[in-house]
Amino acid sequence: MIARLEGDFPDITISKVRFLESEGLVTPARTASGYRKYSADDVDRLRYVLTAQRDRFWPLKVIRERLDALDRGLDVADDGAVVAPTHDQPTGGRLGPRDRGRPLRLTAIELQHAADIDTGTFRELIAYGLLPKSRDHFDAADLEVARACGALVDAGIDVRHLRPFKSAAERELGLSEHVLGQQALRGRGADAAGLDDESVQRQVVEDCLELHVALVRRGLEDGT
Repeated sequence: MIARLEGDFPDITISKVRFLESEGLVTPARTASGYRKYSADDVDRLRYVLTAQRDRFWPLKVIRERLDALDRGLDVADDGAVVAPTHDQPTGGRLGPRDRGRPLRLTAIELQHAADIDTGTFRELIAYGLLPKSRDHFDAADLEVARACGALVDAGIDVRHLRPFKSAAERELGLSEHVLGQQALRGRGADAAGLDDESVQRQVVEDCLELHVALVRRGLEDGT
């Protein structure tokens, strides 16, 4: 472990690493006999800490906060600012798999900042069931919902008028589960088409979204 770091940090010592470990900045696994096993992630974590100390002069408290943010899937800018990552999700009815890189866990304040919504809107989204209640952290799906709702609120739509979107989503999921159930009853499960249940369900929901978009588009065209 020292050998992998001393090229960039000539002054690194075991004592220094032990100190950082005692501060909770790195926690290597232990063998049955108690020996420390430093993984590649542990070494990267140490490199981050040492670089932050040497190049940015960050105190350990700040480094600990930034590491916590990274552990929760957030990005940390060079100036230390913590921001939620932006992942472009497929649109137009396509439900591509979500980026499963680092699980995102946002506090309520972080979610509001990342979605660019105020506290009042945030509370209304919870009250109308668009965001979950009693959750210490919010995930990437919650952030997507909050951002989409925020854009509609900015356009002048009250949060209470967004509740039907959740009801429609629940109905579409119910339809997809109904399809899976019917296939199972007929003895031609998802495997018969070479697809697993998740893929079949995803396809049904995508078709529902395509229908929704087509109907809205037709309505817009009829109104012009």
